[in-house]
Amino acid sequence: MAHSPSYRRFNTLLIANRGEIACRVIRSARAMGLRTVAVYSEADREALHVAMADEAVLLGPAPARDSYLNIGKVIAAARRTGAEGIHPGYGFLSENAAFAQACADADIVFVGPTAAMMTAMGSKSGAKALMEKAGVPLVPGYHGEAQDDATLQGAADRIGYPVLVKASAGGGGRGMRIVQSATEFAPAIVSARREAQAAFGDERMLIEKYVENPRHIEVQVIGDAHGNLLSLFERECTLQRRHQKVIEEAPSPTLNAAQREKLYEAARKAAGAVNYVGVGTVEFVSDGKEVFFIEMNTRLQVEHPVTEFITGIDLVEWQLRVASGENLPRTQDQIVMKGHAIEARVYAENPNKNFMPSVGRITTWRTPPEIDGLRIDSGYRKGDTVSPHYDAMLAKVIAWAETRDAAIGRLARALDGIDVRGVVTNIPFLSALVTHPEVRANMIDTGFIERHLKELAVMPPAPGEIELAAAVAGIMQAESEASRKDAASPWRTAGWMPVGRRQRKFMFRHGQSEHEVTLVYGNGPSQLRVGDTNLAFGFEPDETGDLTLSLDGMRSRVVSVVDGRDVYVRTRNGRFELRWVDPFGGDDEEQTNEDRIIAPLPGIVVALLAVEGAVLEKGAPILTLEVMKMEQTLRAPYPGILKAIRCKVGDIVQEGVELAEIEPAA
Repeated sequence: MAHSPSYRRFNTLLIANRGEIACRVIRSARAMGLRTVAVYSEADREALHVAMADEAVLLGPAPARDSYLNIGKVIAAARRTGAEGIHPGYGFLSENAAFAQACADADIVFVGPTAAMMTAMGSKSGAKALMEKAGVPLVPGYHGEAQDDATLQGAADRIGYPVLVKASAGGGGRGMRIVQSATEFAPAIVSARREAQAAFGDERMLIEKYVENPRHIEVQVIGDAHGNLLSLFERECTLQRRHQKVIEEAPSPTLNAAQREKLYEAARKAAGAVNYVGVGTVEFVSDGKEVFFIEMNTRLQVEHPVTEFITGIDLVEWQLRVASGENLPRTQDQIVMKGHAIEARVYAENPNKNFMPSVGRITTWRTPPEIDGLRIDSGYRKGDTVSPHYDAMLAKVIAWAETRDAAIGRLARALDGIDVRGVVTNIPFLSALVTHPEVRANMIDTGFIERHLKELAVMPPAPGEIELAAAVAGIMQAESEASRKDAASPWRTAGWMPVGRRQRKFMFRHGQSEHEVTLVYGNGPSQLRVGDTNLAFGFEPDETGDLTLSLDGMRSRVVSVVDGRDVYVRTRNGRFELRWVDPFGGDDEEQTNEDRIIAPLPGIVVALLAVEGAVLEKGAPILTLEVMKMEQTLRAPYPGILKAIRCKVGDIVQEGVELAEIEPAA
């Protein structure tokens, strides 16, 4: 017989999640004097959240279904470690009613709403039905129980295209597709169901009218077990890509005071309909005139730090206090908004390759120091591995200031000061996005990023004098450190000689271009020859590892990291990946065979979309990989015949493996 859930004090908290959110919860729990327990998969043995917790329990293999999504294993880990409470974080089991009930049945406090509340509000379909009854305005759509193809297709036809197909139990853009016409509907449903099943274990769909040029606004709510329910202002999350939030800010720069009060009232009505307990987010979409309810997330959100900045409230602490049976610490009129906060999500992905996820070992991890008004939440550090099995988010960078413009400026400066190597990141893309004039002017909607991709995902410019000088300085500094035995040695200044002068040539490759630089050094000032220009040259390292570069009388602070023959440089002009070319010819680049379809990243083959012998047009879909819980469709690079398929559905493939072969059309 199921136990009724209870909210009571606990001393040991298990965090049923990983990465950045697990680290975030551990920090607040530790500050409250709680003992913390982490759980991990085999892929996360050395992860930061495992190192931070007081104890950690191995759940199982890397796939989430065998570890983080396995309810029985998580409950067993709590029992084994004596954890009386479980915090689910976000994603994974955070909105799984069966998990919340399993915690209640095991007499473990679930830090969140009850299973009944979650069932009512966690299902997009159920929430829409409840809000319709309560009189909350809804986007026209279908949220019924019948899930057969004909019913869903008929609903879409009645609503009118374009429509949005959404996973009923979903979030984060997974299991979501925009469908522009009836002919696109069937394949979109198949793909969305498959992605939803993989991410949430639930393939139910809902259909709603796609609001053109929408803005995404959400209200943070929190309730306790004593009937108190508060709204903590709103956030705007309009800057999205593939329905995933990229930039979030609080408060919304779009609403006026009257609109705000109306929105808060609707959000409290939505949460109050189920006597909501815990932290939740009521999400709305606006067409510029009206605001429609779209869903309620019954969990903590990725973007919660912007609300924390403008309210001064630690939402995780409040979650834990509510779960412990306490009253909310403040009343509604004691919640005061101050300033403006904005957050950017840093992902391991390549904006110049259709945001393909990037995996690998992080060889460099440098972030600016956290100061007043700047916060960086991360679950990674140097030496960690970014796995293909989980979400690609590395960190969140959050900035606060008195005004929106000042907050954006602080965020842009912080992004410019982050260096991550070993994986490709979206940091340059984020920098371009937050400094875009139309973003600063709040001239945005949810389609803004897609319309401006060519401006935002630009290739870095060719390296100039300062970048090439920084690369040489980095090499000289690395060689000096490798040979230095005594800090007082004269060799501490790279290239120092008692008499005479020497010259040394460097060749750097950047993309398809090569750049030759000659260093003249020894007794007396050093010079750098770039093309036909001679420049006075010098550098000094500082305690942070940065270099102060002197180039023809101008001093600049730069970053230069040497890893074998790869040289990473950051200057005022941006980030540059250079290849230090071996002058003796030992640096041949790997050749690629264009008639082969290669796995761009480790992943799982989830669909074959063409058969051997098929005649393909350029761009025709061949197969679909699931990479980091997102689907990537590989397409024909040119017209031809599909000569061979070298994989099957369910295969786990590694990066670089040949998956199919195309014979070019004659």
